[in-house]
Order: sequence, then structure tokens, then C-alpha cells
Amino acid sequence: MDRTSLTVASVESVGPDSIAVAFETPPAFSARPGQFVKLTLDTDDGEQSRFYTISSPDVEETFEITVGIDPDGAVAPLLAELVPGDAVPVAGPFGDAYYEGETAALVLAGGPGVGPAVGIGERAVASGHGAAIVYRDDAPIHRARLDELSEAGAFVRIVEDDADLTEYVAAALDAVDGDVQVFVYGFADFLDVAMDALEAAGGDTDDAKIENFG
Repeated sequence: MDRTSLTVASVESVGPDSIAVAFETPPAFSARPGQFVKLTLDTDDGEQSRFYTISSPDVEETFEITVGIDPDGAVAPLLAELVPGDAVPVAGPFGDAYYEGETAALVLAGGPGVGPAVGIGERAVASGHGAAIVYRDDAPIHRARLDELSEAGAFVRIVEDDADLTEYVAAALDAVDGDVQVFVYGFADFLDVAMDALEAAGGDTDDAKIENFG
């Protein structure tokens, strides 16, 4: 989708300094959890754009992004001020590290990587497939959705920022049956730690789908 003005459907808090913004899905828009979109807003310094990963399991009527609010940022505070009915220019989707209906999905998420993690987990569970999430953050968000996933049978572990991931990744691999597709989302330092843990746990590092948030 080329840059198109989309209508805000809802804005809600999902944890400390974090919101979920849902947009009404335009005709012919197709995307999968794990892909991302580009938002452009007018700021005091002119137009600025940011990329946000889709955190909803589907895009049938609306689709959602998760936004961490840096009060000194140029764009995120403006997103926090949005109300239903507002319009925001959006383009996309982009990216190839997304869920394609794999029968078993393991998501390693650091910080904002929890957005695509919950979307993929919910899509997998709704399809009757295995799902596991290992999420590392010192201020976890999306707790309600993570709890619901756990109650639905998904393997979910939330670990502290300095925790060794290896034992959690190994347990997650054991918890999901079949040919496991691994997804890794987060900032560069987390990706290094997560991939080391995946290798140490005996997981497949070559075919992991990875998205670096910077």
C-alpha cells in the first residue's frame, strides 16, 4: 500500500509508557503479524516517519501497532495524543520476517519485540498451531494478552533484562511440537544474545526469521 491516510480506530495503554494504536483496515490491504508499516506525522521539525511492527493477529477489520512512548521523541508522543477518528498517513506493509502459518512458532522478543510476538502467538493459537514466546524486558507490556496466550496453551515466559535466555529457549523448544519456526525481534544487542541462546539450546539458527529494530 502506498502512503494512504488511515483512520484511527482506538488507542489504549498496554503497559508502562506504551500504547497500542489500531487503524481501520483499508480495502485491499493485506499484511501478516511480524510485518511493519511506516507512519508519517507532522512535527515541529517538519514531516517525520517511523516504522512500527504490526502487533495484531490479523488485519480483517482493523490492525494494530504497539508504540513505546519516549517523552523526548518526535513522533511517539504525537501518537499518544491520537483519538479515534484521527487520520494518519501510513504505508506498507514491509518486511519478510513474518508468520506464514507455520505449524509451530517460537518467538524470542526483546523490549518492543513483544508486539509482533503477541500477534504471531495469537494467530498461531487461533489456527490450532503450537506457539511459544520468550520475552525479555525490565518493564513488560502486553501482560493481559500474554496471560491469555498462556491460558490458551501457549508456552510463555517473561524474563528480566539481564537473564540468561538459554534455559528458557530450550524449554520453549521442548514445549512446541513439530518443525519449529523461530522468530527473533528486538534491538541489535538482544538479537545477539537471543541467537547465542538459540544455538546453545540446539535450535535452528540458519532458518530463523529476524527483524532488527536498530
